[in-house]
Amino acid sequence: MGLAIARRLARDGTTVVVGARSAGDEAHVRKILGAEHVGIQAATLDVRSSESVDAFVGNVAEAYGGVDILVNAAGVYEEAAVIDHPDQIWDDHIDTNLSGSFRTIRAAMPHMKRRGWGRIVNIASVAAHNGMANNAAYCASKAGLLGLGRCVSLEGAAHGVTCASISPTWVETEMLRRFIDADMAANDQTLEEVRSEYAKSNPQNQLVQPDEVAELAAFLVSDAARALTMEDFQINAGSLW
Repeated sequence: MGLAIARRLARDGTTVVVGARSAGDEAHVRKILGAEHVGIQAATLDVRSSESVDAFVGNVAEAYGGVDILVNAAGVYEEAAVIDHPDQIWDDHIDTNLSGSFRTIRAAMPHMKRRGWGRIVNIASVAAHNGMANNAAYCASKAGLLGLGRCVSLEGAAHGVTCASISPTWVETEMLRRFIDADMAANDQTLEEVRSEYAKSNPQNQLVQPDEVAELAAFLVSDAARALTMEDFQINAGSLW
């Protein structure tokens, strides 16, 4: 989703800097960005580290004169029941999905305030609104994003800074494809059989695509979305999960 948003914003002429832990591997970056890398740069970023976040945002602001748009798309997902839930899984979800977004907002918001304009979009999830067995850490981290966003939107309102979130259902990303591959191996099913089962999770019977999320993000960071703040927009295809 983050890559789709980066490409969509770059097509609008926005200078995009993608932060990722793997950005130091130039060959990997070229492979991921492919031919659509015009207007997109990559730099090393670990949202679990305040030092990494501060350095990343500071370097972007120095290179381009400020920071106008922040999209928080880093995330992890792993299932575990509450009983005997490993601390590591809980800590990883909160540290990446929630605290990582807090750190980047904290670092970027002063630049937006000084310029009197800013757009912050957090990628949450329908899991922020609905529970699911064996997903306590993921649901809690995504629900926390909604609370964080409400506070940020209030503090940014007088300075032209908005903060909204997008909550998708299952999106056909690399993460979902890993789940599909695991299900194929475990159940001796074909790709289309497993993919069809995931698609049936929503009434439209179609998996949401990253480009659909990117289109909404592009609108939310535009001038036209000035009044859209403190809000969460679900891309759920009619599904509760």
